[in-house]
Amino acid sequence: MTAAADPASEPDPGAGTPAAAPPSRGLGRNSIVMAAGTAASRLGGLVRNMMLVAAIGSVGSVAITFDVANKLPNVLFAILAGGALNAVLVPQIVKAFRAHNAQERIDKLLTVSALGILVITSLLTAASAWVVMIYTDGLSAEELALGTVFAYWCIPQLLFYGLYTLLGQVLNAREQFGPFMWAPVANNVVSVIGFGVFLLVFGGAPDLGINDLDSWTTPRTVLLAGTATLGIVAQALVLLVPLLRSGFRWHLRLGLRGIGLRSAGSVAVWSLAAVVLEQAGILYLTRVASAAGAASTDAQAVAGNGSYTQALLIYLLPHSLVTVSIATALFTGISKAAQDGDTDRVRSDLSLGLRTIGVFTVFATAVFTVLAAPATAFIVPTAGREGTALIAPVLVALSFGLVPLGGMALMKWVYYAYEDGRSVFWITVPSTSMLVLGLVAAQIWLPIETWVIAAGASYALANWVTVLLRTRGLKTKLNGRLDGGRILTLHAKALLAAVVSGAAGWGVYQLVGGFDVLSFGRGWVLTMLSGLWVSALGGLVMVVVYVVLLRLLRVKELDGLLAPVLARFRR
Repeated sequence: MTAAADPASEPDPGAGTPAAAPPSRGLGRNSIVMAAGTAASRLGGLVRNMMLVAAIGSVGSVAITFDVANKLPNVLFAILAGGALNAVLVPQIVKAFRAHNAQERIDKLLTVSALGILVITSLLTAASAWVVMIYTDGLSAEELALGTVFAYWCIPQLLFYGLYTLLGQVLNAREQFGPFMWAPVANNVVSVIGFGVFLLVFGGAPDLGINDLDSWTTPRTVLLAGTATLGIVAQALVLLVPLLRSGFRWHLRLGLRGIGLRSAGSVAVWSLAAVVLEQAGILYLTRVASAAGAASTDAQAVAGNGSYTQALLIYLLPHSLVTVSIATALFTGISKAAQDGDTDRVRSDLSLGLRTIGVFTVFATAVFTVLAAPATAFIVPTAGREGTALIAPVLVALSFGLVPLGGMALMKWVYYAYEDGRSVFWITVPSTSMLVLGLVAAQIWLPIETWVIAAGASYALANWVTVLLRTRGLKTKLNGRLDGGRILTLHAKALLAAVVSGAAGWGVYQLVGGFDVLSFGRGWVLTMLSGLWVSALGGLVMVVVYVVLLRLLRVKELDGLLAPVLARFRR
């Protein structure tokens, strides 16, 4: 889906005239377009993930090593480029569209950023062996060797993640939100085809994963890791289509003068420092999870980084479907209001976003707490009975951090709209410390079988620390007022409704048989169907109870969340 730009808004490469972004289409329409794209990409991503788990499992040596190698590009991008790009690029592109030399400024921003990411990607690919050693613990020499080979194939994804972000932010600044959210569909198509070929040629993994590395061959490595990287390449390059169709052209231009990086330099430095600190905590979490997973044997599986990744994938679904869509639709407007000094507009948009997101995330927390097992069986049916039993408790622990995750994400973007990276960094210090302390406590006092569950709980606790500290900071930044009364009242009403709906959902789940009703051992199709009908039945009861209670409690934000969806269905 692409939106044709108004011809008057298209930049003239030769004249260097300003290129104003198209007029805003409103939060409802923008968020529903993005949510639809995200839903499509997530649905394809679930199929992709299901086939990947079928190929290598969610536990075992191959699952551990591939999970680390394929996760590295995401982590490295967040550390080395993601934070700075998100902090700097959108505000600077918004400014560039208003400048007299818009095309020149945007060309330089994109060229300098892309070249920087290319250099970093090359260096990290060459250092693959060291990077894998840093991110793992307790692996054998053979597992480290396989992880290094996987990393050689996967780390180049970093370059194309960077291009995807650069091109997507240009589209977002022009208020063409759809393509950025729909692009991952291309990744999913490529991955599903590649993993499908893998399953046809090499077959699937046993229930307890692949631990015999002598049977793992080079063709398996090339097909598995090559498919993962080719999918990211497709995801990035497909964004060129809507950009070209809208009339935008990217000309390679070197130079730092006149593109606004001097004023944004401090933001980039502080933002990068915050991301480095945050990812240091994730690094320690990954090491703890990999050490736990390495304790698995052919007779007994222990939740490791593969189980954590699967739980995290499910946990992030509501965040990516709703929170990111609403926050992205609001961010461009918040950036403009911040640059214009319109504090009331920033406060109003932030409050609207937090309240609308809260209606959804409070309910999603209740759903994941009650229906973690059937949801896992439906979304990752190829994990089997043992894999589901390991993933579900981690999902429950993570779910208690879903509400603050939505709030802290939108709040961070407000800090970036004011080009304030320093506050983001100092808030990251106590939140990351809380994550690490939770992990250390688990290693000292808990059995290794529960380390990954504790990791999920520590992650959730760190989210709460972050959102509370960001709330305090933004209250000061927005002249001492944050519309806290309405925000807290909304969350209190939603919590009450969610507790009652959760109790109703738990009763239904136990009534139909609980975990034992899921059709493990009868093939992944029946497993998925059993997870679907149990989740749908319990979820439907929870939705009805939740919506009725919100109506009785006169929660008007529910209408704002449902109106775009209902309007689309009516049409």
